[in-house]
Amino acid sequence: MNIRAVFLGIGAATALVHVALYIMIMADLDRRGYKTNIFLARILFGRYLKAYKDATVKETGKPGRLYSLCLLAIGLTLVFVIAAILSPR
Repeated sequence: MNIRAVFLGIGAATALVHVALYIMIMADLDRRGYKTNIFLARILFGRYLKAYKDATVKETGKPGRLYSLCLLAIGLTLVFVIAAILSPR
């Protein structure tokens, strides 16, 4: 097993974590009364993420846990995929 496969595997795992967190954010927004559309989720990603951040800041004074975890998952996915692209075969 080469290092490229390891990086791609970890990148795929973090991408799946990101998708799961995004679904959890949309479910939380639905519970708070904010209408979400699963079919437009890919297009409206930034809007839903900002709405979740605003709603949690309004309630608690700081962004929710899912917000920072979602951003962390996006960042890690980018890092591992770029590392896989730049790693030798």
